[in-house]
Amino acid sequence: MRRHSFGRVRRSAGQFAAAACLLVCMAAAAQPSAVTTAGSTDFERCRVQANLDACYDAIRYRPSDPSLLSALGDALARANRPADALRTYQRVAALAPNLPGVAAKISAIETKMSAKRPPANSPPRAASADTASGKRFSNAAPETQSH
Repeated sequence: MRRHSFGRVRRSAGQFAAAACLLVCMAAAAQPSAVTTAGSTDFERCRVQANLDACYDAIRYRPSDPSLLSALGDALARANRPADALRTYQRVAALAPNLPGVAAKISAIETKMSAKRPPANSPPRAASADTASGKRFSNAAPETQSH
């Protein structure tokens, strides 16, 4: 039976501890932290999938990131929440005034919101139709009677 000799390497306890610490530190540096990973994952889900919950989670880690806020504005616009999207885009414009596309997004949201509002001078539709046709309904009180 033949014995394999790997050589005798004698190390002191201090050298061994230093080498072990170095290996642990290198392994920790190679692994991204859980906060960074969670924030990055939430950012990607916010940007790509327009997931509002992911946007809000990512904003907890980076509250002043203009690209993340812009992605939140896009998600809010897709979720049919134009007022919230407008506020978010205005915050982006305040943080990064030179960010391309923000002014266009603000004007598009404002146009969409103004198109949904009825004109201020037009009366409600049902009341104008009844008075214009002159119809009175049987359960309506006489014009001389007050309540």
